[in-house]
Order: sequence, then structure tokens, then C-alpha cells
Amino acid sequence: MMGIVNVTPDSFSDGGLYSDFASALRHGRELAADGAAIIDVGGESTRPGFRPVSAAEERRRVIPVAEALSEDGLFVSIDTTRAETARAALEAGARMINDISGGLFDPEMVSLAADRRCWVCLGHIFPENATPEGLHNPYTAEGDVVEKVLTDLRERRDCFLAAGVPRERIVLDLGIGFGKTAEQNLAILDRIDSFHRLDCRLAVGVSRKRFLGGDTLQEKDRRTALWTSYLVKHRIDIIRVHQINPSSQTQ
Repeated sequence: MMGIVNVTPDSFSDGGLYSDFASALRHGRELAADGAAIIDVGGESTRPGFRPVSAAEERRRVIPVAEALSEDGLFVSIDTTRAETARAALEAGARMINDISGGLFDPEMVSLAADRRCWVCLGHIFPENATPEGLHNPYTAEGDVVEKVLTDLRERRDCFLAAGVPRERIVLDLGIGFGKTAEQNLAILDRIDSFHRLDCRLAVGVSRKRFLGGDTLQEKDRRTALWTSYLVKHRIDIIRVHQINPSSQTQ
């Protein structure tokens, strides 16, 4: 399980709850105590309509938290699309880069991951919409969306492999919710076994996503827990969630 620590004032489900150092650190420790194997620290919301922050502001938010959690001996992932933020987090003790763009937003992410030989989680976005402004633009091209996501992820995987990142340290995230309609999200989840053909560890984040429905955080977490059970049964290696306990109870 990958527990989410959003050090932001505007994340879609918990914006502002952990936007200061003390509350973010406390939440990260709580997630670890509840059973999270990875703590994913992010400093920029990527919800629909988000406003990008500066690289300096992103680092100000996340580096102290990543460093403190790493000093606790926890496996910390840095959720960023900027190589300079990822580099600073790795220097502070983080062990994984979680890039929702799969290196498309910042090409230097590839060489950084190769140089550090660190873990890297490559998220799927449609290359046709590979800008922060286009991140949530719906993908409307005809064809099989599952095969499209497979092809795109294969290309990102091969890019990092060619640069020298070990296959065993590459995780591929299906990018649920990023530029995908509810129907497309469900089609990907319905055929999730297809992604094992990529011969890499797989990650999925459905936690509190809009297509799940639910009017309260409790209801969203209940529905997340049901999907977590499904993902476990289909051998997904990393499941990204906002709360560990509701999801862990399904295993």
C-alpha cells in the first residue's frame, strides 16, 4: 500500500488538512503505523483545474517532510513531475520518484532516474495531451483505450530501460482519472490483467476518484476499499490510497 501525503492547500479530497510540516509529518507517520509500505509525498495538486506552483514552492512544501519521514526509516516516494524537485527529495532520503507524466513533462527525469538507479513509478497520461494544461483533457480518439494505454506505457517503460533504469525498479501506473472518462477508467480496470504483459510492477490509484461516486469522504473511502480488494485479487503491486485502514480491511 502507498499512503498519500498531500502537502498542499488545494488537493481534491483533503486539501489543506496536511499543508503544514507538522500535520503532514504526523499524517505520514500515521499512514506508516497503519501499514503503508510507501509514503508518497506531493506538493502540487493535479486535480482538474489545478494551478501549477513554482518549483521553489513545491520544494519548500515537500523536502522537509520527505527528509523527516526518511529519517524515520520509512520508504518515501516523491510525487512530482519536476526533475529538480525529485533530485532534492532523493538527496533528502526519498527512494522513489512518482511522476504522473511518466517523464513527459520534464525529460531530465529519465537521466535522473538512470543516474540514481532509484525506484521510479511512471504514470500514464496521453502523450497527445502532455502538458499541465491538457492533463485532464478527455481522450476522444477512436480505438481501444486499453490497447492505447498499453502502448503508451510500453513506450515510457522502454525509454527508461534504454537510459539504464533497472526493470526491477520500474513501476507502471495506469493513470486512472487522468484524461480518461468514467467509462474509460472502468474499461481499463475491467481488463486490468492485460497490463501484466508489460512485465513490470503495476500501480493503480483509484482512491477517492470522482468516477467512484460518493458524497462523503467516508463513502468514497468505502468504495475505494472495494476496489482495493479487486486490485489485490488481480495482483496489482502498489495501490495508492489516502487512508490505509478502510482499504487494508479488504485484504
